[in-house]
Amino acid sequence: MATVTDYFGSLVFDDRVMKANLSADVYQSLKKTIDEGARLDPSVANAVAAAMKDWAVSLGATHFTHWFQPMTGITAEKHDSFIGPAPDGRVILEFSGKELVKGEPDASSFPSGGLRATFEARGYTAWDPTSYAFIKDKTLCIPTAFCSYSGEALDKKTPLLRSMEALNKQAMRILRLFGNDSVKCVRTSVGPEQEYFLVDKEMYRKRKDLIFTGRTLFGAKPPKGQEMDDHYFGVIQPRVAAYMAELNETLWKMGVLAKTEHNEVAPAQHELAPIYTTTNIATDHNQLTMEMMQKTAEKHGLVCLLHEKPFAGVNGSGKHNNWSIATDTGTNLLSPGETPYENAQFLLFLCAVIQAVDEYQDLLRMSVATAGNDHRLGANEAPPAVVSIFLGDELTAILSAIERDVPYNATEKTQMKLGVHVLPPFPKDATDRNRTSPFAFTGNKFEFRMLGSSNSIACANIMLNAAVAEVLQQYADRLEQAKNFDSELHTLIQDTIREHKRIIFNGNGYDDAWIKEAVEQRGLSNLRTTPDCMSALLAPKNMEMLMAQKVFSEAELNSRYEIMLENYCKTVIIEARTMTDMARKEILPAVETYVSDLAAAANAKKAVCEELTCCYETKRIRKLSMLMDQIDMGAEALEDALISVGMIQDVGQQADQIRDELLPKMSELRAPADEAETLVAERYWPFPTYGALLFGV
Repeated sequence: MATVTDYFGSLVFDDRVMKANLSADVYQSLKKTIDEGARLDPSVANAVAAAMKDWAVSLGATHFTHWFQPMTGITAEKHDSFIGPAPDGRVILEFSGKELVKGEPDASSFPSGGLRATFEARGYTAWDPTSYAFIKDKTLCIPTAFCSYSGEALDKKTPLLRSMEALNKQAMRILRLFGNDSVKCVRTSVGPEQEYFLVDKEMYRKRKDLIFTGRTLFGAKPPKGQEMDDHYFGVIQPRVAAYMAELNETLWKMGVLAKTEHNEVAPAQHELAPIYTTTNIATDHNQLTMEMMQKTAEKHGLVCLLHEKPFAGVNGSGKHNNWSIATDTGTNLLSPGETPYENAQFLLFLCAVIQAVDEYQDLLRMSVATAGNDHRLGANEAPPAVVSIFLGDELTAILSAIERDVPYNATEKTQMKLGVHVLPPFPKDATDRNRTSPFAFTGNKFEFRMLGSSNSIACANIMLNAAVAEVLQQYADRLEQAKNFDSELHTLIQDTIREHKRIIFNGNGYDDAWIKEAVEQRGLSNLRTTPDCMSALLAPKNMEMLMAQKVFSEAELNSRYEIMLENYCKTVIIEARTMTDMARKEILPAVETYVSDLAAAANAKKAVCEELTCCYETKRIRKLSMLMDQIDMGAEALEDALISVGMIQDVGQQADQIRDELLPKMSELRAPADEAETLVAERYWPFPTYGALLFGV
């Protein structure tokens, strides 16, 4: 029987396959492109294409596709077969370097945010050689970037690669100042923990809200939810275990380092966590993971829900972005280390992250903004919308000692002065985990916990990489001009701590008192909804930074502002339309039928005993009749609000109207409908209840 080590990566054109199928010269040239960003030679592209085609065909592939990530948030692919005409009327299999390096899909129907007119249909995909090609459904998938005819990025990968290069450039300057000449590049690494729900497919098909929006728009609280905390890390049900086993095997064959699986807090909720890898590869793998989760679920009679809040009253789903910085020699720059030299370098990179998060907290909040995530952030299951950093008591005390130039009271009580006196080593696991913190240091990495479960991790990492790159550039500029490096380094870290310590908070992020303190005393931003935070993308300081780091052009920033707000508006409008449809066509008819049957029962009782004027049926009829009127009025008010929203042309104003008018109307419609569900006999209710969905697998 084959083991995981036998088939792991068997569907990936990885380093092992390249080394076995390419000549030594071609392999070395390609490795230089992958590892150092060197320009790809056309002859190398042709050799790689031929080897890639032969390898894919040997594994049953018949087509190839440039697999890219447009600004829809999901992946896209156009399949072309390997066949070409032969002179004798048959076909030959061919694949050129030109086809490998560049494709030309129709870009007209992808979101562009005004980057090009609809009639300007041409777009280009460009091979990303740093992310391995793989086979999916008999198709060779080539990870690519996607841009317009005029060169603007139409995808999430291109800015991500730019942000990685920006950070690499500035981090290398810092390492050279510390005398490190052996490192050739610096890369950020990510391990995104993915939460999700599984529900029965037949039940799913009976709910329009799940089909059209991915979340339940109606649903009364079941007798039991997550109160007992008995689902978290509980025994995995056989049906779910079988699903997880197939999912793991599928992902492992595609080279995805799926590591941990368990039940999450809410009933029917689960989590998959990978081993972290280079950020652009981790982004590709996470997109692939979400796709395979949903496809595999279908095979098991299940549906995988990736919405951030598919059920009210129980925890929603997030995606914890574990982020770190490492050199090509394997040194984690966010690991405290065991020597004074490493400590000084670590503390400088730590301070760079602290300053970046403080100065660009609005950008980080914006990077995770979606209509779905608005329902999750700030609840007792996810971080608040206020961005802060958790460092733990020991690191905070060390920074405080440096700021005040006083001894740090560690075991040896050694004076903490960077480059002046000897620094004591401190434990790598210098912190606990803080589940309430949006941005927590966890020993040798930061855990950015604000991402929603359906988010592409690209956006958050673009902003994080770019912000840290900007700060490192400022540090390098300052230190390169210093007459005394050690003294200036110490002063720089002191200045950074003093100016940006407001972002550090080690307490309970769920506490209302913290939100009050954060906003009123510390001056931190509390951007609770997507419309609240989208303007951050166009704030002058943010635009200046992103353009200076060459991550986005001005046109690309404006386009993303338009696209993200349009997505928010369209998402909520679809939800509102679905609600009125369900209320009119399913809920009201079901309640009416039940009321009619109750009336018949009441009349039958009345025939037996004239005095039973306040019987059960009569009381229930009165209550349900009142709720029916409220549902009808709520649906009518929501329909009017939809008309009003539809008349607004400006996307920013439309988003504000949706937040202020449409969403409250949706809540007003839901309340009487959910109450009616608790009063109507189960066999009358038109779709599966929360109890059935959450405990039906």
